[in-house]
Amino acid sequence: MSHSYNKIWIHAIWATKERMPLIHANVENQIHQFINEQLAELGCPAKIINGMPDHIHCLFLLSPQKSVAEIIKHIKGSSSHFINQQNMVAEKFAWQTGYAAYSVSASVVGKVVEYIRNQKGHHQKKTFLQEYDEFLLAYGLDKND
Repeated sequence: MSHSYNKIWIHAIWATKERMPLIHANVENQIHQFINEQLAELGCPAKIINGMPDHIHCLFLLSPQKSVAEIIKHIKGSSSHFINQQNMVAEKFAWQTGYAAYSVSASVVGKVVEYIRNQKGHHQKKTFLQEYDEFLLAYGLDKND
């Protein structure tokens, strides 16, 4: 085969430091748009970005030249800087150290898009921690490892 092909969807989730509810409705679109632009610049176009005041979900295509860790580190760093430079929140903004990232089969991208799009409704029924624990269980991970 003379060409290389790559289409790896990543569903990434990360939280604000100490899960503080800092991403308010009046700034969330600006934050999501900034993250969307940063992902595009990294060669990782986003399909959808949404979240809650204390966390973000994004579904993006992984660039074959970048690792998930590099991408998330860049996005979290640049978006924290952007949020603080624009004085979008009353206090110093920061993301928590960790993140979750899961590969998504092309056959279920539509379901993941709907799941991310419906974050506000979803979290009326489940807390972030309940959701996080369910993801770990579904992917066979242990948060104590």
